[in-house]
Amino acid sequence: MEYWLPIIYVATMGLALLIYVVLDGYDLGIGMLLPLAQEREKDLMIASIGPFWDANETWIVLGVGVLFIAFPSAYGEILTTLYLPVTIMLFGLILRGVAFDLRVKAGDHRRQLWNRAFFFGSATASAAQGWMLGSYVTGLQGGALGLGFSLLIALTLPALYLLLGCGWLLMKAEGELLEKAARWARLALWPMGLGLLAVSLATPLVSEVIAAKWFSWPNLLLLAPIPLACLACFGAMIYALEYRRGLYLRRPWLVFVASVAICLMASLGLAYSVFPDVVIGRMTIWEASASVASLRFTLVGVVITLPLILFYTVYVYRVFHGRATELTYD
Repeated sequence: MEYWLPIIYVATMGLALLIYVVLDGYDLGIGMLLPLAQEREKDLMIASIGPFWDANETWIVLGVGVLFIAFPSAYGEILTTLYLPVTIMLFGLILRGVAFDLRVKAGDHRRQLWNRAFFFGSATASAAQGWMLGSYVTGLQGGALGLGFSLLIALTLPALYLLLGCGWLLMKAEGELLEKAARWARLALWPMGLGLLAVSLATPLVSEVIAAKWFSWPNLLLLAPIPLACLACFGAMIYALEYRRGLYLRRPWLVFVASVAICLMASLGLAYSVFPDVVIGRMTIWEASASVASLRFTLVGVVITLPLILFYTVYVYRVFHGRATELTYD
């Protein structure tokens, strides 16, 4: 049991952060797309995420909470190193939350101000999360190479969020906004794909640990399905958006599901690259874990909390499925 407890916690943390990237990712993508839409379309875009976005943020709270409870020494090291981007991310998320409520309640003469604030908060949080991920993959090392890699992911992750946002709108919007979402998806698709390719090529260069895990035999063969699956998903989106442009009307879920699959494959690749370390090259999950007594005690809370959050998330998405309707604050 002592061996498996840290594994249970790190798997819970990884699952929570993956779900956060997918669910709040499309929220952030919608926020970054907001300036491209007309005023009525902006209301519909906000309405499409209105019932979900608060619940979506719950997953990052769970993920960071598990890190704090189960791996306190890693939490201290990671948060100390990433203090600035974490602060910027929180600023962006808070600004987005404030703008969400005040864009209508503050009156028409202030709506554009809060629309811009919603965009700025979404873009800031997305870029900060990308920077944090890049820094984490490099083992929290500085230097020109590490900073360049962090900058690369700080640009790539928002592009992925934009594509998730477009995929969400293809499922929720109708009419002209639906066609605009397809155009925006075509524009976001190639930057996301090229960025993901660049990250994949650069990762072994910035981490010898990851390079050794991926480019050794037979690991290279066994891990080949991960990049091949990403390539297949990317090809499916190109086919739906570029070559068979009506396909996204018959299968509006295709772009979103393919984007989620890419997130899943990237997460599996990252999990394999990192495990068993919680900070790459510095400490394993067993070295960073809290005492066995603490892990056993808090496991009760995790066993109760995780299914409840999953149930609530599924329930909300089931209740509010279908196309978005007009936004009201009554």
